[in-house]
Amino acid sequence: MLLELLAAGESPITPFFGVLSLVLVMAVVVALLLTRFRQSVLVGYFLVGVLIANSGLLELVGAKPDDPAIGMLAELGVILLMFTLGIEFSLGEMKHLWRMSLFGGGLQVLTTGLLAGGAAHLFGLGGAEAAVIGVAVALSSTAVAMKSFQELGQPNNPGARAALGVALFQDILVILFILVLPALYSGGEGGLVGGVLVAIIKGIVFLGAVLLFGKFVNEPLLHRVARTRSRELFTLAVVSLCAVVALAGEAFNLSLSLGAFAAGLVVSESIYSHRILSDILPFKDLFLTIFFVSVGLLIDVGALLENWLWVLLGTITVLVVKGAIVLGAVRAIRLPLRPALLAAASLSSMGEFSLVLLSQASQFRALDPVFSQILLGCTAVSMGLVPSLMRASGPFGRWLETRGLARGGAAPTGHELGLATDGLGDHAVICGYGPVGRAVNDALRRSGVETVILELNADTVRELKRQKQRVLFADASHPEALDLAGIEHARMVAFTFPAVEFTLAALPLVRERNPEILVFARAKFPSEVSQLRAQDVQVIHDERESGGAMIRAAMGVYQRAEIENQEVREILERASDSGI
Repeated sequence: MLLELLAAGESPITPFFGVLSLVLVMAVVVALLLTRFRQSVLVGYFLVGVLIANSGLLELVGAKPDDPAIGMLAELGVILLMFTLGIEFSLGEMKHLWRMSLFGGGLQVLTTGLLAGGAAHLFGLGGAEAAVIGVAVALSSTAVAMKSFQELGQPNNPGARAALGVALFQDILVILFILVLPALYSGGEGGLVGGVLVAIIKGIVFLGAVLLFGKFVNEPLLHRVARTRSRELFTLAVVSLCAVVALAGEAFNLSLSLGAFAAGLVVSESIYSHRILSDILPFKDLFLTIFFVSVGLLIDVGALLENWLWVLLGTITVLVVKGAIVLGAVRAIRLPLRPALLAAASLSSMGEFSLVLLSQASQFRALDPVFSQILLGCTAVSMGLVPSLMRASGPFGRWLETRGLARGGAAPTGHELGLATDGLGDHAVICGYGPVGRAVNDALRRSGVETVILELNADTVRELKRQKQRVLFADASHPEALDLAGIEHARMVAFTFPAVEFTLAALPLVRERNPEILVFARAKFPSEVSQLRAQDVQVIHDERESGGAMIRAAMGVYQRAEIENQEVREILERASDSGI
């Protein structure tokens, strides 16, 4: 029946829902295949979009290659991507990494942008298009780079910190550039310079208004919601507030994507940032999936095959030239050779925000379709090669050093790299800050042990922050919260509340990240004690400890009575002996 309707051109399936369902199912299949071969799943999502758009699968769900549903999916992907960028954008990280970000990132973006923009201008593109191409090529894939660092087990490698610093500068650049895009294409009453200034002033005013909204509306509302201890209500409040800010950005003629970024930035600067991050991050991969697949849906395989040589040459040029520029930029800040090569490999490709920028620019003046397809192809292929280049950077660095072609260089200090972790390691993670958690934390701190507290009481978190205590408003059963607490490098974790089901839910996540960690937990009943001990947990049995304390107190009363009676008898005996 369904096939008959499709053959007749009538489909009972809503195009948007049909495309979304097809995207998700295909993404799971392709991700399983790529994971087996240890390849980047993010780039695989491009392939999903390409396959769907060029295999006739769209017709099965009642859609066409030029269906508005595909455009809606792409726009949704951009909005979600910008929202997660705002949440993850950290002014604190910027403060720690300002040297690498300002000098390393600035040098890389300026050099790459000038070369790419100049080449585009030589090929006959106008000034606005050349500027867009220059910035798009200068941007790298933060998502692929950071995910690859995690897969390689090197999230704290100096190269990873250097790459993060450069990526922060790129994030700032893409936000500013999207802001001035309308002025870049249309100029304005005051010409190009006047239009850019007006756009920047409008953006500053909007951001200031959003920050005030966050301080006087968003923060108090989240504080009130957090007191309910309802996870569902908290997530709903965050999403609804962000939707309001994103719509305000659109109403202010700054686009939904910039509004979404501002919304993420506002909530990220609240004391609830870690809780929000741990709630939202599980959806980040879904957001990235939708975005990458939506871009893949725009790729025409026929056009790429006709221009495969240009795609190949473009990809090689981007990887080699951009990688060399990144290497020179991070080496100029005295990063050792091997971490510098790792950072260069991670940032050598074009990235997801290159695609966002090109998509935003196409709303003002579309690029030549063939040139646009070549750019999409270069972006997809270069991103796909990043994990392999990162794995090869270590052996290549050792090869250079053994042949005396390069020096390893002195390892930079934490100040030079701006490490945000402040050397946190061998510390204790305390889940819950009730009376027991407070006592444990005080005892450990007096002994010189660094501690990180995970707590869901907003008032307690605020007070601990004022006391300069490391504390996260986060749920210990979330893997992202454990990562933020540095569980991988901790010596012990203590669950200081007797909620055994919660402890058992968090335990696999803890052990997955740190198999050798010591785990302490509380339990009320003997059955719960058995469950925890079976998981190799050091258990504090509340009933047993309470019983022991009560026995000691009770025996103390009677022992004291015996002592007092003995003293009375001795006094009476002395009095009898003296004849009193």
